[in-house]
Amino acid sequence: MSGGGGGDEGEFGLQIAPLLDVLFVLLLFFMVSAGSQQREGELGIRLPSNSSGQSYDTIQTPIILDITPDGLVKYNGTPVDTTASKEMPDLTAKLKTVIDKFGDKQPVIIIPSKQTRQGRVIDVLNTCSAAKVKSVAFGASNN
Repeated sequence: MSGGGGGDEGEFGLQIAPLLDVLFVLLLFFMVSAGSQQREGELGIRLPSNSSGQSYDTIQTPIILDITPDGLVKYNGTPVDTTASKEMPDLTAKLKTVIDKFGDKQPVIIIPSKQTRQGRVIDVLNTCSAAKVKSVAFGASNN
């Protein structure tokens, strides 16, 4: 039994030193974790505006190059060259004509089938390069 009017030995008070230790550890943790975050970069895109002088009539329709599973290339739905042709001279001539007429910013979208061999896609890319096409994109095939 404890006697009344005791001393300081049995009393528990607010310990400030352990609280400060926990506070500094948390502060250090958040400082280190904030310094290791990746910063997001900006994409260099230009949005269309009316001040650029380009009207909706001058926007170019893209050229669609479909590649069938057997390797046949279709230029806007029309078959071009044969499946055995690696250089594809007819496609190169058509693309050069369009590039000469509308400029090198003419968009070309390549849509290979899921079963198309990668080598045939490379052949089409080489043909676009030979025709000096600057804007090439890939589209998803439905089949």
